[in-house]
Amino acid sequence: GWGLTNESRRVLGDSVKFLNGDSHHPHISMTDGSYDGKYLFINDKANTRVARIRLDIMKTDKITTIPNVQAIHGLRLQKVPHTKYVFANAEFPIPHHDDDIVNDGRGMENPEGYYTMFNGIDAESMEVAWQVIVDGNLDNTDADYTGRFVASTCYNSEKGMTLADTMRAERDWVVVFDVEAIEAAVEAGEFKTLGDSEVPVVDGRKGSKLTRYIPVPKNPHGLNTSPDGKYFIANGKLSPTCSIIAIDKLPEVFDDSIEPRDAVVGEPELGLGPLHTTFDGRGNAYTTLFIDSQIAKWNIEDAIRAYNGEEVNYLRQKLDVHYQPGHNHASLTETKDADGKWLVVLSKFSKDRFLPVA
Repeated sequence: GWGLTNESRRVLGDSVKFLNGDSHHPHISMTDGSYDGKYLFINDKANTRVARIRLDIMKTDKITTIPNVQAIHGLRLQKVPHTKYVFANAEFPIPHHDDDIVNDGRGMENPEGYYTMFNGIDAESMEVAWQVIVDGNLDNTDADYTGRFVASTCYNSEKGMTLADTMRAERDWVVVFDVEAIEAAVEAGEFKTLGDSEVPVVDGRKGSKLTRYIPVPKNPHGLNTSPDGKYFIANGKLSPTCSIIAIDKLPEVFDDSIEPRDAVVGEPELGLGPLHTTFDGRGNAYTTLFIDSQIAKWNIEDAIRAYNGEEVNYLRQKLDVHYQPGHNHASLTETKDADGKWLVVLSKFSKDRFLPVA
């Protein structure tokens, strides 16, 4: 009966007009890096919305439509000290204007006027707290265990308008956001608003003090934080590699005392089409290989040693999975409590004797 009763129409609000959705990325709220069981957040890519489900009653109680952007894709939560923010990537650039008239059809032939944004949503009020303009198309995101840094994979550094144009560069980026710096910029009034929206919009394009762009190969897709809090893993998609980013090097990157690429401490070659990585809490990572229809188990520290020139085999096992795997999840792996007991691999395609569903 959702959308038909008065109760559900109140919950849906402006969203009552939508008859479809494309749900992605359900994630449970945390306190001090562990699940607290309070909320579950989920995004609707098709209609650029984020919903909150109360876990005590298992009902949606808030739905927010994100302004100024199109297609919320990756969604993750602040882990420490608690889930103050829901972080949401808007994937596709849309045309904007310097005179703040948003997406009215003018300037569609000028790709330099297109951009997309990273979004911080207040987890309690479900209001959009701020938005950050970026270069490129954002894909997936995750947060660290200090509360300061969030990282997002970012493809189409070329700002291409055709598929071929978006794949020309051998490297794209992981964009790292400094949450504390973004909050300070908003507090200081260093923002603008777009159109009818009152949400503060700050500029995080290349050269901004709010972000850093770490070059990684190629059209990266998944972005996953290791449960020990040491690393962001960016998965190559169009490269057979993953990039290991040391989180403890990020303050130096923001201080400009090292180059952004210096934060990459390993780049293991795993197979064709790496999309997402999960962990067992024992130092091993598990990466889905979309083209190979496999999951690769590999050791993070061994991969770092190999990157530094040692003769060491970081691959532990490859397992065939049916078919074309995308997301994968190990039990409690998105928290500091990863227990290494179970791994679920989610397949994008189905074929042969299986029903034609994923």
